[in-house]
Amino acid sequence: MATRTEFLKQLKDMEALIMRFGEKSAADVRAAGLAATGDAGADAGIIEGRKAAERLRTQIEGICLDTMLLQQPLVGEDLRFVSATFRIVSDLAQIDSMTRDVAFIYSEMPADAPTELGGNFQAMADRAAAMVEGAVAAFVGSDTVQARSVIDADDELDRLYTACEQEVVDLIKGGQGTAASLPELLMVAKYFERIGDKAQRVADWTFFRVSGERILSYGDAPSGSEEA
Repeated sequence: MATRTEFLKQLKDMEALIMRFGEKSAADVRAAGLAATGDAGADAGIIEGRKAAERLRTQIEGICLDTMLLQQPLVGEDLRFVSATFRIVSDLAQIDSMTRDVAFIYSEMPADAPTELGGNFQAMADRAAAMVEGAVAAFVGSDTVQARSVIDADDELDRLYTACEQEVVDLIKGGQGTAASLPELLMVAKYFERIGDKAQRVADWTFFRVSGERILSYGDAPSGSEEA
């Protein structure tokens, strides 16, 4: 059986890698916001960064599996941390994947697509990226106060999404844009809104790490605990 010292090192390695994955995901969310304002270099960088995200996911999952196999029996907070880490990696991978979807949409967007939503997209990207960073930091630091702040921050992201939705409706009514580009613009807004939801999930794992309970009822507003 591996020693406690080795186990603590594995935990620190996992925490460091989760922070790196969170930082990369947040950076890609911000880059997706730039792509949504017409920055062609931003979308290319996101698409090219896929392998880095896959490497981080593989590294973290590998350490989780090694820990589960070599540190038996895992109990209490140790078990909750390792199992939650496994789930957070999946959430972060999905966030990173959604940024590539946004980048791809904009790489295929017609040149005459409306640009009125660029400011809203940038605001949504900044808010979502800050939520991702805060969620990961809360989990690593077992900080339930910060986790709650991240969860509450999603209200503003929902408000921005509603504003984007109304803007698209107004563009349709005004006969602006093409039939293809307007639904795509709404899809971009939806991706940023979903990234916020994923950041909430990451933050929620903080409560599970600390107490074994979660506070969100998926995928709605906070209420009772949800199955792990």
